[in-house]
Amino acid sequence: MSSVHTQLLTDDTSGMLLERSFRLRVISGPDVGKEHMLDEGTTMVGTHADNDLVLADATVSRYHLEVRVRRDGIEIRDLDTTNGTKHGGARVTQIILTGAARLRLGKHTEVDVEPIDHNVELTAWASDRFGDVLGTTEPMRKLFSLLAKAAPTDATILLQGETGTGKEAIAEAVHHNSRRSKGPFIVVDCGSIPHELIASELFGHAKGSFTGAANDKQGLIEAANRGTLVLDEIGELALDLQPQLLRVLDRRQVRRVGETQSVDVDIRVIAATHRDLRAMVKAGQFREDLFYRLAVVATPVPPLRDRKADIPALVTWFADKMGRGNFAQSPALIDQLQRHDWPGNVRELRNVVERALSLGDSALADLGDNARPTPMPGAALPSHDDQPQRQSNPDVLELPFKEAKAQLVEAFERDYLEALLERHHGNISRAAAEAGIDRNYIHRLVKKYNLEVDRS
Repeated sequence: MSSVHTQLLTDDTSGMLLERSFRLRVISGPDVGKEHMLDEGTTMVGTHADNDLVLADATVSRYHLEVRVRRDGIEIRDLDTTNGTKHGGARVTQIILTGAARLRLGKHTEVDVEPIDHNVELTAWASDRFGDVLGTTEPMRKLFSLLAKAAPTDATILLQGETGTGKEAIAEAVHHNSRRSKGPFIVVDCGSIPHELIASELFGHAKGSFTGAANDKQGLIEAANRGTLVLDEIGELALDLQPQLLRVLDRRQVRRVGETQSVDVDIRVIAATHRDLRAMVKAGQFREDLFYRLAVVATPVPPLRDRKADIPALVTWFADKMGRGNFAQSPALIDQLQRHDWPGNVRELRNVVERALSLGDSALADLGDNARPTPMPGAALPSHDDQPQRQSNPDVLELPFKEAKAQLVEAFERDYLEALLERHHGNISRAAAEAGIDRNYIHRLVKKYNLEVDRS
């Protein structure tokens, strides 16, 4: 006996976790008022008695529609009917709906697709950890409760938080608490793979499909089959590659570069980013349809400055992992650690603990109080003649390579652009001519860094 199928998702406005089911309701035609709740599996609609929703409209085909509930919406497929299926006035053969919609079947029947939402009550989280992620404060306990509810499902999760907050560790904890825990856990760093290689890395390629493709290669998406695929720093994925990823998420199929046949993949997707994807959508830098495919269950990951009460437990946790579980924490040390802003978040704290275990209290000398301004990333890489500056501000040198590089590049872009625009009094055309770059690129940088320019 089939049961009503539900999805887990977060509400766009409130951030509340919801459980959603779908109902088909006939609003016009001979069967007006007829309803059917969507079950697990496939729901069939048509005039033949074998259908789940049987209609009497003679302009509707015997087997007219196939409806399937997915993890990110419902898939509507017209079964090559004579009079067709319309959505928004246009005839469709296959469409994925994520909310309320109206369909016209044949010439007389209209069917509403109605989502029915119920708030999910999250149980209080009693433990101080979720998988290998530690947290004792209220923001982390709320996060753990949500993840514990979402992990056993196949709902796509979007983790949004600053660099160093532990998004990859959280994704791994979700994987280990899911039904896919024995399958592969594959992380794709969308920000570190060169643009010309990322299609091959993600989708794989056929031998001879491009120069250097000496052998067939399985892509990382295919390698994640029956497991979890983590799309780290998804906000860095180039616009021209986003439609290909969207097709993978829609169809759960991947086609290697240079091949014509697609391969089915059974994957659970977790995306992570430090960027504001909604703002990127509004700016035309990220596809809206891809955003909604990824943000089924969307949750922020709190920065360390919003959970400073976790610092003593985290210090003990890191010291224990490094074989020094007896690491002493004086009140003065804890006070110093809690007054720091932690721009590098939990990763920065881990590095500080590691240095303290090796060098003693001198490793903490560069931690300032909360009022000290955070230096520009570019200031952390001095010349060889400027060794004292290197020692007083080593933060960027302790970051992973791609994050350190990104910070330095952004600092250079801003400094260069500010000086360039100042020389030309904010005139973008003259600035572009001097720099030898396209003025549209300068426009993008100006928008990125919110700089004042001459708009005349």
